[in-house]
Amino acid sequence: MAMMKTRRAATVAGTWLNEAVSFVVFCLLDIVDSLLCLIYKVADYLFESEWKPCYCLSAKEPITATRGKILLSHNNGESKILTLSPLQEVSGRSKIELEDISETLYTRPSLLSDLSNISVNELNKRLVKDTRSETECRDHHAKTKINRRRSVTKSSLTVNFTVVEMLRGKIRPQNLSHDSRWSDCDCGFCTSWASTSDIKDHSLYVKTQIPNAVTTEDDVLFIHGFISSSAFWTETVFPSLSTSSSAYRLFAVDLLGFGKSPKPADSLYTLREHVEMIEKSVLQKHNVKSFHIVAHSLGCILALDLAARHGGLIKSLTLLAPPYYPVPAGEPEPRQFVMKKVAPRKVWPPIALGASMACWYEHISRTICLLICKNHRIWQFLANLLTRNNRTVNFLIEGFMCHTHNAAWHTLHNIICGTGSRLDTYLDIVRDKLKCNVTIFHGGDDELIPVECSYNVKQRIPRARVKVIENKDHITMVVGRQDEFARELQEIWKNSSC
Repeated sequence: MAMMKTRRAATVAGTWLNEAVSFVVFCLLDIVDSLLCLIYKVADYLFESEWKPCYCLSAKEPITATRGKILLSHNNGESKILTLSPLQEVSGRSKIELEDISETLYTRPSLLSDLSNISVNELNKRLVKDTRSETECRDHHAKTKINRRRSVTKSSLTVNFTVVEMLRGKIRPQNLSHDSRWSDCDCGFCTSWASTSDIKDHSLYVKTQIPNAVTTEDDVLFIHGFISSSAFWTETVFPSLSTSSSAYRLFAVDLLGFGKSPKPADSLYTLREHVEMIEKSVLQKHNVKSFHIVAHSLGCILALDLAARHGGLIKSLTLLAPPYYPVPAGEPEPRQFVMKKVAPRKVWPPIALGASMACWYEHISRTICLLICKNHRIWQFLANLLTRNNRTVNFLIEGFMCHTHNAAWHTLHNIICGTGSRLDTYLDIVRDKLKCNVTIFHGGDDELIPVECSYNVKQRIPRARVKVIENKDHITMVVGRQDEFARELQEIWKNSSC
């Protein structure tokens, strides 16, 4: 009994210590990110001869589209209507979907502002409780609601000029511009997509494995996770499947902005862009009619979107560590809710600190990319030297470091945070309109995405089968047990009901 009380006290003390240290650290990071903003403004002007807009300078109100027009407040206070050019002029689509752009890109309140808002709200509640009668409280709440509605209506129509001009600058007719920023890596590997002769028809980098002398039974699409690459599959599962006389045609893609795939500087890396590039580069190019999907982490969101689009073609759906955080009913800001789940602004565990720095701080995350991604060849050399050219370490580092900040930043916000409650719709479609098998794998020691996320998917899709792999994390659930995982995949494909 005494031991339990001691452990409980230690847990409470550790939690409070983590909260206190996290508050101090992230308040400092708020200041550092603001300073880096100014530094990068100067650096961009020196290296690229122009000022580059950033999201941290924008107003903290959402952008609202009304019939293709945006009403905003100009710097001089005059209102102005901007009409964004149709996306059919950009990439063949009929209209711009501003819903694809997550407000978490430009609405990330600092820790101090969050604390002040909480304190003011709590103080108001206590004052009302102590000094007002029940009738007065009702009147007060009614007036508050009316004021909130008015303020929401006003803020939904008032948008900072810088943000819209920035979005206008990004959403424009393009052919996957080769322009790269001075802080991005320009090595042959990272820019290999720009060296091809056919500039207008860039596709994703797709690694294929087609069986020889064996009749192909089915096609399988592999989608990697965030800041990774197709090597996550081609260096692990593909060799295991080839040695087992697999009769499957395998496709592993490098997502837009990652690995050897195009890294356009003017892309917003929305869910729509990612999925349409997969359709173009795999389904259309290789004449895929029906297929299985195997997706890891971020790739699970793309897989669910594909399943919603091509329900009749999906033969099985295998999800590894799906980042599904159910948004409570009535939550006014579902994307903000998901962002706080993904990046809780805590220093412990370390994975939470890394995720929070990448998600909350545009310029700190750019600095990390500058130090790591731009110099990935140095890091790879050192890693190979220390591990004696360990193949596993090499491809993991390659996938982790070979991307641009623009790609990682927008993909993180527009897909992981930006899907918000949209995942509920995709999961409902899979549950109600698809008959394919749904299998979910999750590492028992995964600190990046909790196991609860997989069980959340099962609650939405009761027929889904969840397998928790004990003593394995976000990566080692595949890496290190690829032979076993390959056998599990073949069993899934064999028993597919579609």
